[in-house]
Amino acid sequence: MMSKITYKSILVIICFALTFSTLNSVAKEKANDPYQPKNYVQLKHPEWSKNVSIYEVNIRQYTPEGTFKAFEKHLPRLKELGVDILWLMPIHPIGEKNRKGNIGSYYSVKDYYAVNPEFGSLDEFKSLVNKIHDMGMYVIIDWVANHSAWDNPLTIEHPEWYTKDYDGNFQPTPWYDWDDVIDFDYNHPGIRKYMTDVLKYWVKETNIDGYRCDVAGFMPTDFWDNARKELDEIKPVFMLAEWDSRDLHKHAFDMSYSWELHAAMHELVMNNGKFYRLYEHFAHNSNTFPRNAYRMNFVDNHDKNSWEGTQFSMFGEALDACIVLTATAEGMPLIYSGQEAGLDKQLAFFEKDEIEWKDHYLFDFYKSLLHLKKENKALWNGKFGGDMIPIVNNGKKILSFAREKDGNKVVVVINFNDEEAEFEIKSNIQKGDYTELFSKQKVKLTGQQKIKLPKYGYKVYYL
Repeated sequence: MMSKITYKSILVIICFALTFSTLNSVAKEKANDPYQPKNYVQLKHPEWSKNVSIYEVNIRQYTPEGTFKAFEKHLPRLKELGVDILWLMPIHPIGEKNRKGNIGSYYSVKDYYAVNPEFGSLDEFKSLVNKIHDMGMYVIIDWVANHSAWDNPLTIEHPEWYTKDYDGNFQPTPWYDWDDVIDFDYNHPGIRKYMTDVLKYWVKETNIDGYRCDVAGFMPTDFWDNARKELDEIKPVFMLAEWDSRDLHKHAFDMSYSWELHAAMHELVMNNGKFYRLYEHFAHNSNTFPRNAYRMNFVDNHDKNSWEGTQFSMFGEALDACIVLTATAEGMPLIYSGQEAGLDKQLAFFEKDEIEWKDHYLFDFYKSLLHLKKENKALWNGKFGGDMIPIVNNGKKILSFAREKDGNKVVVVINFNDEEAEFEIKSNIQKGDYTELFSKQKVKLTGQQKIKLPKYGYKVYYL
């Protein structure tokens, strides 16, 4: 006869099995229910990316030597600044045929498996990666998969991997003036496998943490989807797309560019543009892009700096206000080489044009914002941070919002007028006892709060 204890144990097992079966059945039913909401972003962000900021490194212009080794001495300063991801512009040898300028464009790649000797050796690059990792930071490299230099060996070994013009000749990317490069044809499986293999090579060989992918939208999304899958099998990587599109976020890219935020801020403060364009950007970002898609916010990068103007000429007296917005809005803030030192010239793109390093208020300004982002969950990236919640105000050209996550809260108020403004913000979410980031003053916000700000003034309250 079965003992009483054994009988009870069997009943427990049967109940557990029935419960598990029921839960599993409900889960399957939900998964097959076309009316159940599903997360668009299927990739998994690296755990370390949840509260980081990013910094673009222009190795050529960073030091008099323009080398990996010379750049290493700046790492402690960048660590203090509060950046976490160092994005290095392309590190590969530059093509000589049809080269622009005397030393050419980073984005004209002659050999995907080699290091530009102007920057140093492969071992010196590995040493730089190791030092970055030792300091608790991460490194991604710029990747140019859409086109190569005219004298890349692939033009001889696999000419079928390139697009051709009407006469059957190699051609630059159609409709662009990129005369120093020629366009790949991703209708050929061979170039897809080659490019995926070389992407994997750099992760395996040098232990980099991912890539910033040039004009990512020019290549088929399914190429990137598979490349990310194969890279993640080596280690969790971080992928930044130089593009502004939702589809790239599903399986391939952690982050894409917020080009429209830059354009909206510039038009508003320099060309008397419509303030509502800022609202439209955030409305589209909130309703069009998935919640867990990272967006990269910036006031400067190498394209803007070299071809359009400096941070000062692009944003004038409103620069600080715009920086505050890029660092506190949903997304990850970017700093370009030299910004924190008050870079006030357009760096030549095809020539040596060294950055002037000097003490500047922007270093501490950025430092305050980046450290707040790292420590306050409300400002974290994607699903790890809080949504931007608009706060009603009765002012003109006043942007006010709050973000909240796990008891952490940040309230941001920015005056985009070129004159002093007095106004009132009104909401329940703003209530609380805060510290203002820049003045360090303790402030109690009520449901209705009167605020006065100078022209292009701002307040960042946090708790």
